[in-house]
Order: sequence, then C-alpha cells, then structure tokens
Amino acid sequence: MKNDVINREDVSLLVRTFYVKVRKDHLLGPIFNPMIQDWEAHFEKLTDFWEGTLFFKKKYLGNPLEKHVEVDQFHHGTIEANHFGVWLNIWFETIDELFEGEVAQRAKNRARNMSTFIHLKIFEARNTASKQSE
Repeated sequence: MKNDVINREDVSLLVRTFYVKVRKDHLLGPIFNPMIQDWEAHFEKLTDFWEGTLFFKKKYLGNPLEKHVEVDQFHHGTIEANHFGVWLNIWFETIDELFEGEVAQRAKNRARNMSTFIHLKIFEARNTASKQSE
C-alpha cells in the first residue's frame, strides 16, 4: 500500500518525478524544455503551486493562465488538446506510481479541471489576438 500525499516533500517528489518524464517526452519535451531556463527554480514554483492547490494554502503568487498563454504564443499557437491529454496521462501515471489516497485523487481532479480551463484560455487568447490583428 502506498501513502497519500501529506506534505511539501511529497508534493516536491511528485513534481520532480513528473517533470523528469515530461522533459523526456517526445511531444511535451519540445514544449517545456526551451521555456524553462532554471529548472530548480521552476520546481520550487510548481511545488508552491501544487502545495497550495492540494492543501488549500496560498503560496503561489504567479499567474499560470498567463504563463501558458505565453508558452503557446512562443510556440506559434501549436499547443493542442493532445498536449493536454499527454500531460494528464503522465501526471496520473506519476501519481499512481508514488501515491494513493484522498489527496492523490484531489491532485488528479485538480489537474483535470485545470488542464481543461487552461486549454480553453489558450484558445480564447488566440481568438482575442486574431481579432485585434484584423
């Protein structure tokens, strides 16, 4: 039996293990690798984000929607639903390898909701940008 996600150290393990896979993935690696210059700092930000999301603590002060729109713009509007599907599959796989329990399930649910919301916001930003250029 695996333990549930119970503290920051567990969140950090999840984030770091997940991004080892993402960075090597043939679809996601080319999206993330050119964007992140300092992976250690990025891991800390993501750990802050997920710790806050999973344990209802306000730690992360960034704007993930804005960042993902910037990533899509950097990649010339090429981020698609398949990218989010692969991201979710790797996230779920990593959680299942390491943890089980209520918080682990919350991590899956939050990621599913977040990926849908970010995906929609990326396309909304594209539509807004195309209307402004007309």
